[in-house]
Amino acid sequence: MKKKEIALVLSQKEIAPRIYDMWIQTQLAGQARPGQFICVYPRDRATLLPRPISVCEVNRSRDALRIVYRVAGAGTEEFSHYKAQDPIAVMGTLGNGFPVEEAVGKTVFLIGGGIGIPPILELAKEMDAKKQILLGYRDGNTFLREELEKYGRVYVAAEDGSVGTRGNVLDAAAKNCLEAEMIFACGPMPMLRAVKHYAGEKGIKAYISLEEHMACGVGACLGCVVKTKNLDSHSHVHNARICTEGPVFLADDVEI
Repeated sequence: MKKKEIALVLSQKEIAPRIYDMWIQTQLAGQARPGQFICVYPRDRATLLPRPISVCEVNRSRDALRIVYRVAGAGTEEFSHYKAQDPIAVMGTLGNGFPVEEAVGKTVFLIGGGIGIPPILELAKEMDAKKQILLGYRDGNTFLREELEKYGRVYVAAEDGSVGTRGNVLDAAAKNCLEAEMIFACGPMPMLRAVKHYAGEKGIKAYISLEEHMACGVGACLGCVVKTKNLDSHSHVHNARICTEGPVFLADDVEI
């Protein structure tokens, strides 16, 4: 159920260059699930549109929800200056998340790349499986790595080779001779294309969370669509709205 409310910032800190970690007190925490997102509304009306940010972690007993985001423009730059006790306008929870129940008892890859790493934290917390967590970074600024190590064996890849395996997450999987029965992944499109190809070659099921610019966040504008194998019930073409039918899709069902 979608709801817009004025929530409260509990805390915020910078955990890597231009990467911010914010806890919000909100009733949305009670319904948030791994892979979903919220829309955060800037106060500056010149920025116009809300910013979709994935759910990183949930503390339901405290009605608290955590987001970790990269400063990329005027809206997120504004958010980065919020302090504890500041009001923050949010709407959520939005989108379809990861089907955690399908992984019970299985050996899985949980894959996060860049700003696609934050939603992997709540996913790792809630998943009852043998978790092999593969994290891809640009360099040695490995945010959230230590927290994820509490929930599974973590393998790191960095593009510049400064930490872990030089290359990408699949290079780390190959170097460490890892195998899995299922994959759950979130990150930039080149990484997700590689994950889809890898899963197809191995004949294993993969769920991928697509990152995309969104305008409305609620499926009305059709601004964030992906080509699909099946007809979309809303538009009656081979498209799906990432903000509504996604952001999580079965990799075989989307053309990326």
